[in-house]
Amino acid sequence: MRSLNKFFLLMVFVFFTGFAVAQTTVSGTVTSEDDDTPIAGVTIMVKGTTVGTVADMNGKYMITAPAGSQFLVFSYVGMQTKEVAISGSVINVKLGIESSEIAEIYVIADRAKERETPVAFSDVEKETIEQQLGSRDLPLVMNMTPSVYSTASGGGAGDARINVRGFNQRNVAIMINGVPVNDMENGWVYWSNWDGVADATSSIQMQRGLSAVNLATPSIGGTMNILTSPAEKSKGGSAKLEYGSGNFMKMSLTGNTGMIKDKFALSASLVAKQGAGVIDATYTKALAYYLGASYKVNDNHKLEVYAVGAAQYHGQNLYKQNIAAYGHDIAKDFGADDSTLLKFPEADRDSLYTNFADAKGGRFYNENWGPISVDYNGKQSWNGKEHDRLNADFMSERENYFHKPLANLNWYATWAPKVKQYTTLYYSGGKGGGSGTLGSMRWSYHEGITSPSRFVSWDETYNNNHVTKNDTSVGILRNSVNNQWTIGAISRAQFLFSDKFKAQLGVDWRTAEIDHYREVRDLLGGSVYIDASNEFETEADYGKTLGDKIAYYNTNTVDWMGYFAQAEYNTQKLTAYGTFGHSFIKYTYTNHFKKAEDGTSELSAVTNYIPGYQLKGGLSFRPVGGLSVFGNYGYISKAPIFDNVIDDYSGAIAENPENEIFNAYEFGVNYQTPKKDLDIKLNYYNTKWTNRAISKGVQTETGGDAIVFLTGMGQTHKGFEFEAAYKPIDLIEVRAIAAIGNWTYLNNVTGTYRTYDDGSGTFVSEDYNYYIEGLKVGDMPQTQFGGSLAILPVKGLRIQFDVRYYSNHYADFDPIKRTDSTDTEQVWLTPAYFLADLHLSYKLPLDGKIGVEVFGHVFNLLDEIYIQDAVDNSSYNAFYGYDNRFSHTINSAEVYLGLPRTFNAGVKITF
Repeated sequence: MRSLNKFFLLMVFVFFTGFAVAQTTVSGTVTSEDDDTPIAGVTIMVKGTTVGTVADMNGKYMITAPAGSQFLVFSYVGMQTKEVAISGSVINVKLGIESSEIAEIYVIADRAKERETPVAFSDVEKETIEQQLGSRDLPLVMNMTPSVYSTASGGGAGDARINVRGFNQRNVAIMINGVPVNDMENGWVYWSNWDGVADATSSIQMQRGLSAVNLATPSIGGTMNILTSPAEKSKGGSAKLEYGSGNFMKMSLTGNTGMIKDKFALSASLVAKQGAGVIDATYTKALAYYLGASYKVNDNHKLEVYAVGAAQYHGQNLYKQNIAAYGHDIAKDFGADDSTLLKFPEADRDSLYTNFADAKGGRFYNENWGPISVDYNGKQSWNGKEHDRLNADFMSERENYFHKPLANLNWYATWAPKVKQYTTLYYSGGKGGGSGTLGSMRWSYHEGITSPSRFVSWDETYNNNHVTKNDTSVGILRNSVNNQWTIGAISRAQFLFSDKFKAQLGVDWRTAEIDHYREVRDLLGGSVYIDASNEFETEADYGKTLGDKIAYYNTNTVDWMGYFAQAEYNTQKLTAYGTFGHSFIKYTYTNHFKKAEDGTSELSAVTNYIPGYQLKGGLSFRPVGGLSVFGNYGYISKAPIFDNVIDDYSGAIAENPENEIFNAYEFGVNYQTPKKDLDIKLNYYNTKWTNRAISKGVQTETGGDAIVFLTGMGQTHKGFEFEAAYKPIDLIEVRAIAAIGNWTYLNNVTGTYRTYDDGSGTFVSEDYNYYIEGLKVGDMPQTQFGGSLAILPVKGLRIQFDVRYYSNHYADFDPIKRTDSTDTEQVWLTPAYFLADLHLSYKLPLDGKIGVEVFGHVFNLLDEIYIQDAVDNSSYNAFYGYDNRFSHTINSAEVYLGLPRTFNAGVKITF
């Protein structure tokens, strides 16, 4: 507490410290030399100082130059750097494209252009990230974007998730500097791998829908394209210190060499953070790094290197809970029935009934940890080394540890005035996993009442392991390890046939290898754990100790090859583009623990190459002034993911896997006033997903396993999106967003498949029926409204309020579990909720080469209690009875409550 008081005293002192000097205030607008459109995100620096600012979304800026300053420097990626003499209070600047590059990183990253690219998109610049993120997981800054929903999930660092237009991360392409980072096996994104990326991000572009990206990425809901800061052309650096809720502490250091002899530039940053976590036992510790370097070989060739990564571990809260597990008062406030709260004696309860005692943690409850008091100092093993236990007083069953660096080398070449090449070579290597329990554990329940919400009794488990023969552990902590590497190359050739017509041809190659296995993490008091999973071992080898592989050990590979072509026609009033892409993907599987049919070799499976393709095109028309209208259409045939093609345990393989089909179109209108003080975007979208991949294991005539595809499931996602920005005067900025969607399952699914019946000795037909017609797609609010008000009362001070309202949020559910014709009730609709955030920042009016900024954030300002994530009619932590087996209400759901009021504050020093 004393340290905290000192911290805030320091903040107050810095906030009110400053001195008056003779200064010059300059304002203006930065526009493109090519078409006079404003350029957002341009960096404006006072030459010879660290005083700087960034142009807003309308290209406008205001900066106060210290006494004696003579020049302003304007710089932006892919544009000419311009040095302008300070000669008055208003300086308007036009920037042209740099002769040696055409926004190379923008080409690699397929960035859309305002009023030109015919897709719906939103840009989030570095200044906005710093103003609103507050060192949370990066996707959370996208919540002020239409049809985007991101939550912290269970509250663990890096456990966030993001949905776009009703699609989860498996159908949202995430790219860093143009490199796809979705998992190559299942399409998911693990944000803990990219802890620290936010500190190095220069901008994020969210292209909603199929997007204009020409790579064959899973960009069905959208494409989130993250660009890291390029090697800065101005030398300098910064240091940032932060403190926040959950005893969160963070230090960031950044340095830039500036351009050296107009040839070389280097930028680097290092970020260290740790904290106890807001939710119980969601502790975190991470060391993140970033490196960006550029080298201009000559006027025709340039090289760039980017490397980003984070070595981290954190405690997790992986299990949603019945609302009553967070507390009976909370459950009653949300309308839970009394039956959910009853405390039946064990002998009087039907085994199908579940009840929940009050959780002691309330909103902070996490069942993944528990106290330990026995005298136990055993080691734990992870990443090939033995470690001391994190804490002497408690243990967590769920801890994630991972390090996945991403490095890429970009080569930009001009072979002729109208022929250019953009090539990226990249590598990503991941090492780590997550912990969990295995074997016979001893469990504790609140107030001694048996319920699904439980936590490990470490003391009892330890004592139980000690009473076994030879101290053999019957319950342990295990690691599920996921070691991997990926290498790839993306190369584009751009042909400028005229000033109006250009085309691209490109290739996209990727290959990955992933090892999956479990290993002994902690023997919990015993000396050995017995595991007979490896068929190549004898009984003498079954005794396992720390770090030994157990349960399963598989190696999977993913090989990807694709090519694409894109043409674009662009005039002052018209832009049209078309893209075609064709890709092939192949999977292999090797089980190092199971024998093949020959009894000697390892079980393996290899698929054929599975083709996929995409066809996309769009048109943008600018009839007058700031008005533009656009439309686009896309058709994608997407190859199924690994998990739908090969069974990761038996090695069963789908002989004829079927692709998922996406048809989508959208149209919209954008308008900007002549003064560029008002921006409005409105669009409609319609995406139809048919032949959604569903696979099922069946038996072959020889007794082996196989996979069949069950076809017929489809869903539709359609809706309206609105976005507006208004700056009536320099002291006020207003933003508003809205999204109204309608996402439903199209039809009931009926079909048959064939499997071999051992009893009859023949193949038999099995029916499948899923009763889902008209059910809502869950996992994200279908209605969203938001707004922000920023007030700049004095130079350097910014006060911003953000508000968001969510409704029509249906709980997530598994459609293939709707197999009963009487179970047709709509999915549970979670309660609507309203959130408000506050952001403060102040740049001290200091003279010279040192700049100081203090900042603070308060999230969930009104301390709203709300449900952010939910699963309908859960088979785990839900209340069931014979009369409500198909109840789709809060009583039968699992939920995550949103985080309570939290804060983040700090100081940034630039030099």
